[in-house]
Amino acid sequence: MSIVTPPADLEPLQVKESPEEKFREFLEIRGEKLTEPRRILVNHIFNSHKHFDADELVADLREAGRRVSRSTVYRTLRLMVEAGLLRELRLTNRSAYEHNYGYPSHDHMHCTECGAIVEFRNDEIRRIRDVIAEQFGFRAENHKFVITGQCPDCLKARSRRRKLDQI
Repeated sequence: MSIVTPPADLEPLQVKESPEEKFREFLEIRGEKLTEPRRILVNHIFNSHKHFDADELVADLREAGRRVSRSTVYRTLRLMVEAGLLRELRLTNRSAYEHNYGYPSHDHMHCTECGAIVEFRNDEIRRIRDVIAEQFGFRAENHKFVITGQCPDCLKARSRRRKLDQI
């Protein structure tokens, strides 16, 4: 899975608490502890900004020499979504995760051919969301908007293949 460099208006925001501190607080409220594997996960995830799925995270951890069980990864991802640290994106054939805490609201385009994810921000989409919410007496707090299709590179590759088929 690849990500295109986000536009300047999608740069990380300044936050008062680190993701680790925020997660510790969330877990304490639930009567749970920030165990060493959970601490490793939250710090590894927030060390870089990228979209990932659980299997990619497990592979990244192994490559970095960190041993965290697959079941701990899945449980911790779920907890991090509940805590508001991560956002889960349900894509065509899998779920991907991205930073939610300390990152501005935005939308996505997902290439169904190569898996690329492009982040973008559009004020018109937010305006339409708010107008629709108001019409129904709903208070919008967030939304998930994912455009699926083919990226320019995949479209170019597809058109080249079709030209070869005509020979």
